[in-house]
Amino acid sequence: MIDNEAFSGIRVVELAQWVFVPVCGALLADWGADVIRIEPPDGDPYRALSTQGIGADGAGVNLGMALANRGKRSMAIDLKQPQGREVLHQLLETADVFLTNMRPEALQRLGLTADHLRERYPRLVFARGHGYGVKGPDANQAGYDASAFFARGGLADALTPPEREYPISQRGAMGDRNGAMALAFGVASALLKRERTGEGSVVDVSLLATAMWTLSSDLLTALQDQPLPRPADRSQTPNPLTSTYRTADGRFIQLMFLQGDRYWADFCRALDRVDLIEDVRFNSIAARRTHSAACVAELDREFGRRSFEEAKALLATIDAPWAPVQRVDELLSDPQVIANGYIGEVDDGDGPAYRLPAVPVQFDEQGPRLKRAPELGQHTETLLMELGLEWDTIETLQRQGIIP
Repeated sequence: MIDNEAFSGIRVVELAQWVFVPVCGALLADWGADVIRIEPPDGDPYRALSTQGIGADGAGVNLGMALANRGKRSMAIDLKQPQGREVLHQLLETADVFLTNMRPEALQRLGLTADHLRERYPRLVFARGHGYGVKGPDANQAGYDASAFFARGGLADALTPPEREYPISQRGAMGDRNGAMALAFGVASALLKRERTGEGSVVDVSLLATAMWTLSSDLLTALQDQPLPRPADRSQTPNPLTSTYRTADGRFIQLMFLQGDRYWADFCRALDRVDLIEDVRFNSIAARRTHSAACVAELDREFGRRSFEEAKALLATIDAPWAPVQRVDELLSDPQVIANGYIGEVDDGDGPAYRLPAVPVQFDEQGPRLKRAPELGQHTETLLMELGLEWDTIETLQRQGIIP
């Protein structure tokens, strides 16, 4: 891994909690931004999840916090007090980006709305992530990704098989991390615009909009007033070559031969079933659609008599799109994951080493060097001194409970 300085010289002041917006800050820090994370004196509540056994590894590292906050500096400060807000404004005078997921009413109470800050700091990029957008009746409603993204955003309904009594649950922070990528893209775009115009912008990303973008294919169907696709019986699939097949040892292979006629002959040869190549039931896309159940049954038999490893070896002999259905733990030893460095390591000598998923973006075929996440308020005094505060002033802030 290398140190890529794409955002070198950019200072981000982050007033955010949990996962969505903090992950955006971590992505910017990965590529060289100086991200200053503002936390209340008792810390981001996300830190406390490790006490529930969520996110902490055997060495006691809070991996959830590490993933969302790597490479940042942390300042603990009480913004409910005027002196705390004044310190924040001193930071904002040095900032390029203000990153927040506080709701509009909370920002209004603190005098930190986009209008307030843009008037005072016209070059500032004001970037906010939220559940449902900044307009409309639910602008102030709290939104986590399981509610705003997965439930209201349509994914729970779209992905739940009709035979289930209750919707499926999402995996942890799926919407948060996708929304964070979009927000980081928005910040980068706003910084490019500022470079050209000299003016800052307001950037907005909601979890609801992120879900809708994720479900664009379904939304296109809805916009055409067509019935939405639902999980169907495998035997009724319009293209048996884009289905999933079970191997003899209970594993699965995903075929994705969208251009079925292009791959059919080579596929049949690999299966040692040349008799199927010219079978009138299967020798064209239209024929396989008409005889879908029979085609699925044939392929079920072929995969059902081969092990998972045998099926992978067989398919590797043809140039066609397919993939094994892997368990998450198998990703750790996947040769493509290893070759491309998709799992990074934090090992700077300042604490126990640990591994994290790397950001998907790479520069010049390299991902960033992952850095350790800060402890609560770890850099408070350092940052205050960088702002020019004297020790007497810092001690006064401590006595007043504005900083720990």
